[in-house]
Amino acid sequence: MFNLIGKVVWVTGSSTGIGRAIAVKFAECGAKVVVHGNANKVEAEKTLKEVSSKGADSLLVLGDVTDRSQVDRMVVEIKEEFGQIDVLINNAGTMVKRAKVEEIEQDTLEKIFAINFTSVVQVTQAVLPLMKDRKKGVIVNMTSIAARNGGGGGAVIYAAAKGAVSTLTRGLAKELAEDGIRVNGIAPGVIATPFHERYSTPELVEKMVAAAPLGRAGQAEEIAGAALYLASDLSSYVTGEIIEINGGVLMD
Repeated sequence: MFNLIGKVVWVTGSSTGIGRAIAVKFAECGAKVVVHGNANKVEAEKTLKEVSSKGADSLLVLGDVTDRSQVDRMVVEIKEEFGQIDVLINNAGTMVKRAKVEEIEQDTLEKIFAINFTSVVQVTQAVLPLMKDRKKGVIVNMTSIAARNGGGGGAVIYAAAKGAVSTLTRGLAKELAEDGIRVNGIAPGVIATPFHERYSTPELVEKMVAAAPLGRAGQAEEIAGAALYLASDLSSYVTGEIIEINGGVLMD
């Protein structure tokens, strides 16, 4: 069991799926967990209830991570409740829609980059002063297998945004090392969450799963395990890395 007792962890996009699994696992390891939701307040409250059932100190913040003013307001709420943020999990993100590049409207293009890339920059910017003041911190960015393979059908723009997150992760690792802040990423493959229920047909999911040597979709809890490792002192010499969790689809 990872020991994260007393660590304040903010998991963006933790209403459902991978974010919820991460929040719950951190609670089980003794962390103080900040659950985040935006449009889906009901599901965010379910995550908060599950986190609290583990005996963890917890807080729910609601807001749009693509809006810097709302991000700043949420950071103030966290600081008022817990005084610090030790670990930031930049998990919020979504595909928005599947479409070929030539068919993507400007508004959709901007939304895809706003939620998947710009939000990561903005949340990180808002949290950094708290980490820099204490000369320590951990940031884990959720990227995707799509960042390396270009994504499935209709996911090119999403893949590009996640590729930007991967590059940002490595750059920040260099930039923030002198401040005692480690920055790493996790790149999931096909994970059984509401994401694919919303954006992928059963036939597409079956095709993607068949490409994995392990022959199945991953579970959200299997992503949470990597997040725990990257947030713990067991990874104290790890920064600028992207952990690939895709059932063997990508091995190099």
